[in-house]
Amino acid sequence: MIQYTLLSDQEIQEIVSPFGIKEITHINKLMGGSENTNYLLKTESHSYVLNLFEHKSLDQANDLAQLLLHLQRNDFKTSQPILTHDQKLILNWQHKPVMVKNFFEGKIMDDLPQHVLCLIGEKLGQLHQLPPIDYLPKILPYGYENFHLVNEYTETSSFSKWLFEIRGYIQPYLDLNLPKALIHSDLFSDNVVVSHDETSITILDFEEAAYYYRVFDLGMAIIGLCAVHERLNAEKVSHLLMGYAQVISLTANEQAALQAFTVYAGTSMSLWRHRNFNHVHPEMGLKNHYKALQSLANDARHQPADFFKLKLA
Repeated sequence: MIQYTLLSDQEIQEIVSPFGIKEITHINKLMGGSENTNYLLKTESHSYVLNLFEHKSLDQANDLAQLLLHLQRNDFKTSQPILTHDQKLILNWQHKPVMVKNFFEGKIMDDLPQHVLCLIGEKLGQLHQLPPIDYLPKILPYGYENFHLVNEYTETSSFSKWLFEIRGYIQPYLDLNLPKALIHSDLFSDNVVVSHDETSITILDFEEAAYYYRVFDLGMAIIGLCAVHERLNAEKVSHLLMGYAQVISLTANEQAALQAFTVYAGTSMSLWRHRNFNHVHPEMGLKNHYKALQSLANDARHQPADFFKLKLA
C-alpha cells in the first residue's frame, strides 16, 4: 500500500496540544482513507480523530472544515471539527494540514440490514434539503466531464472503450435538467457509522462533497450500500429508496434517470480505482481493483427498469 505519514506518540501529542487535548490514553492508526493519515485518539473522557491531509492544501482543508461546521449549524449530525485555543480549525504540521474531529462510537457494517438502509435513505434526503455552500465543486473529479483522464495513460484499452460507451449511455439523461443539491458523492458502508442498537446512523467523510445531481448521490448509495457479491440486491435498493421517499419525492425525470445515474456512479468510482492504481500510484496488488465496481455498473445497466422503482411496503 501507499506509504503515508507515520507519527510517533510524541508527535501526535505535540500536534493535538493546541486543541486542548491532553493525557491521551490510547492511540490507534485507522485503516482506510485514500488521501489522509488518520489516528483514533482517546482520553479518559473523550475520543477524537486526527486527520493529516496528505494531498490537500491548507485552503482545501479549511473549506472541508467550514463545510462540516455548515452541516452542524443545519442540524445534520456528522463529525465536528475541534477548535484550537486561538479558534483555528486547521493547523499546519510539516507543510501538511491537520484537523481534529470528534469520534462517533458505533459500528461499520458491510452488510447493512433493510431497516438501516431505510435510515440511511432518510438521512440522505435530509442532506439534499440543506442549503449548499458557494465554494462546493460543480463537477466531480471522476465525473463524465473527466472521463477523458483515461487517455493520459491508456487510450485503446478495453477499459477506456467501456468508459466511453458508458458515457454515451448516460449522456441523454444529463440533458433532463435534473435537480441539484449538496451531495456526499462517496456513500459507501465505511462512511456510515451505525449505532450499536442499530436505531440511528451517522454519515461521515464529506471530502468529496459537491453541488451536483442529487440522483447521482442516490445512485452512488445504491452502488456503495446495496450490493451482495458484486450484484445489486433488489430488497436493499427498495429499502434505501423507501427511506429517501420519506423526505424527498423524486421528480419524474429523476425516476427515469436513476438507473443511468447508478451506472454513472459505479463507472466514476471504477475510473477512480483504475486511474489511481494503474497510473497515479501504480500498485500490482490493486491494479484490477476497479473490476468489482465495473461489474456493479454493468449489473445496474442490465437490470429491468422497475428494479429502480420505489416499491411501497
